[in-house]
Amino acid sequence: MKSAGGQKPSIAGISGIPQRKTVAVSQDLLRTSPLFSGGGLPLLATPVLEGVDLSAWMSDHRSLVERLLLEHGGILFRGFSLSTPEELERVARALAGDLLPYTYRSTPRSQVSGEVYTSTEYPASQHIPMHNEMSYTRTWPLKIWFLCVQTAETGGETPIADSREVYHRIDPDVRERFSRLGVLYARNYGEGLDLSWQSVFQTDDKAEVEAFCRDADIGFEWRGMDRLRTRQVCQAVATHPVTGEPVWFNQAHLFHVSSLEPAVREALLSEFGEHDLPRNAFYGDGAAIEPEVLDHIRSTYEEASVRFPWHRGDLLMLDNMMVAHGRTPFTGARKVLVAMAEAHSPARESAAGIAP
Repeated sequence: MKSAGGQKPSIAGISGIPQRKTVAVSQDLLRTSPLFSGGGLPLLATPVLEGVDLSAWMSDHRSLVERLLLEHGGILFRGFSLSTPEELERVARALAGDLLPYTYRSTPRSQVSGEVYTSTEYPASQHIPMHNEMSYTRTWPLKIWFLCVQTAETGGETPIADSREVYHRIDPDVRERFSRLGVLYARNYGEGLDLSWQSVFQTDDKAEVEAFCRDADIGFEWRGMDRLRTRQVCQAVATHPVTGEPVWFNQAHLFHVSSLEPAVREALLSEFGEHDLPRNAFYGDGAAIEPEVLDHIRSTYEEASVRFPWHRGDLLMLDNMMVAHGRTPFTGARKVLVAMAEAHSPARESAAGIAP
């Protein structure tokens, strides 16, 4: 892992990873440069003058921002004095139009304003593993924004990693098996140990849940009065719709029971068993994922990741397929807001005859 002020491990010789060039924004109100001296993620964009309206600038320079995002995977906008969910929404809409609601939820969040949400509300002591947003589904956002409203006293960084680099670093045999089988996500709701089905599906109507599951090809089973079990096989590897590059794109290592603290894991397994846990992950054929494979995936993310300390008002924009993100433990108050846009559903688009 590379931290601010450090050097990122070289990825020279990894096939398929294009070399990145520094792109200068000339004749404009922004300057760009790599955040790290060795280049790589993210590109840093700062205002040339005080008081630059980022949403207005974004609206006038959509094609430039899109090009920079494709070239670098992530852009850190720093020094624009952003502080409210409304400002985040304006900037995101200026580039991408309508924002996406957080549907078929995996983690607890609060809706702040419009389609702006808090970041995952896990305890500060917990580490959130690297992942691409909603890669546990078959439909996901292509763009995601993080606005730092309040920095933590210590920690609380949002590590990021190039998902193309992760793909190429994964052992070829592991990559082939996951690519061929996909990932089976198993979820059980109603035990009071994870999100309720009402929270996940954002409804109290069982008929709406069933309709959503049928439409998304999610297997479901009602168990008792208020318990629900779902099963869905999703991709482990995806292809970027613009660049055509393969990316490692799943949350097997995050959903798997081994991601829990040992004491919590043992307690849950003793009561429920592997198939009745609130959440778990398997190979797409239902076979168990070997512990050493999950360790390999986690260490690969760690090796490929970079982190930097948040500054108040920082806005990090990521191509959600190119770049994964996580969260480090922290102390003190921390507030990071999230917005998402541009739903992408390869299977539906292919069925509709839409070329990637």
